[in-house]
Amino acid sequence: MLGLKFESLPAKRLLAGLICFYMTCTLPAWASEPADKAQIDSASGLVIQPGFEMVRAHCTACHSAKLVTQNHMSRERWLSTIRWMQKTQNLWPLPQEDEILDYLSANYGERDMGRRAPLPAHLMPKS
Repeated sequence: MLGLKFESLPAKRLLAGLICFYMTCTLPAWASEPADKAQIDSASGLVIQPGFEMVRAHCTACHSAKLVTQNHMSRERWLSTIRWMQKTQNLWPLPQEDEILDYLSANYGERDMGRRAPLPAHLMPKS
């Protein structure tokens, strides 16, 4: 290894420590990936699964795909969001709406944990 000799005990411990440090720092990058990880479209960042083309065509016509990928909602919330866009943002009727909703809820569905803890009830707006 670069002509270095690690013959003394402190040097061997240092080398072992560096290897452990390296493995600890790099482990999450490769070990946490599922074996059947879906492919990601390099241009949009969207998961390539059935319905991908429809979502890319309709959603990115008006906004960045990041607006899709950063949100994780139930099928009902995705539908509500689509209806809001149709009512207030001039979104056209979606001919394959079920296919789009299937894709969104399967690939960008609700998560068990968000980026932060939920706000306490007393801090939420009154309905």
